[in-house]
Amino acid sequence: MRVLALLDGTLVDPEAPLLRADDLAVTRGDGVFETILVVDRAPRELGPHLDRMEQSASMLSLPLPERAGWERAVRAVIDAWPWDTERELALKLVCSRGVDGGDGTPSAFAMGMQVGERTRRLRAEGVDAITLDRGFAPDLRQRAPWLLLSAKTLSYAVNMAAMREAEARGADEVLFTATDGSVLEGPTSTVVLARGRTLVTTPPSSGILRGTTQGALFRAAEAAGWTTETRLFPVDELFEADGVWLASSVRLVTQVRTVDGKPVAVDPDLHAELLGLYESNY
Repeated sequence: MRVLALLDGTLVDPEAPLLRADDLAVTRGDGVFETILVVDRAPRELGPHLDRMEQSASMLSLPLPERAGWERAVRAVIDAWPWDTERELALKLVCSRGVDGGDGTPSAFAMGMQVGERTRRLRAEGVDAITLDRGFAPDLRQRAPWLLLSAKTLSYAVNMAAMREAEARGADEVLFTATDGSVLEGPTSTVVLARGRTLVTTPPSSGILRGTTQGALFRAAEAAGWTTETRLFPVDELFEADGVWLASSVRLVTQVRTVDGKPVAVDPDLHAELLGLYESNY
């Protein structure tokens, strides 16, 4: 099931061609995107997602269409979705630089898709993760802004290669590490750990993507009296924590069971509490 909309609110056939072969999304991966969870017609963290998309586009010097157009496309997809049979959708917003050698008009659309069975299973069962070296230092973002660290671009080949490596090793997920051994993020998620009544995540200044789901979790946790910290931490701290989670828009707050084949703390009550905190936002 897919629903595809343009920024003027027009619905188009999701099975028909939309982009030209010389669009820079196809030939260079030159563009940005966001994926938003919509539950019972309500998009989660739409504002933060659009803010992050604007930030990513700014880093690419990409002229992003006005926010009102994205909001129209979002509404068109939501209105056309079969809510009587599907109470969730994964809504992807995509913008490329447009046709190679063209007039600079970006290509933009919103596409709604079903949440897959694998995603639902991992939400419920948790994941086994491996660590993989991302190959950069945590201060590289400041020293080399042209590398577009912290931008959510269409160039996801490395992220998907990492996920294939995890699958080849019998794991579900990846935790990227920096050259100093600190934990960065997952290919499509933010790492969160708990120590007592404190939640910890990696700072975006280290070159990771700012997490919208992690931000919602921390917002609710702080309101409930938790302490939150944003700091660098080594892999060893994952095994000292009271729990480790991967936060992402569609997979929500997913518990990590093992890292590199070694168990990390798994507390069903704590997991339920954190998931409840996240859901309390909505």
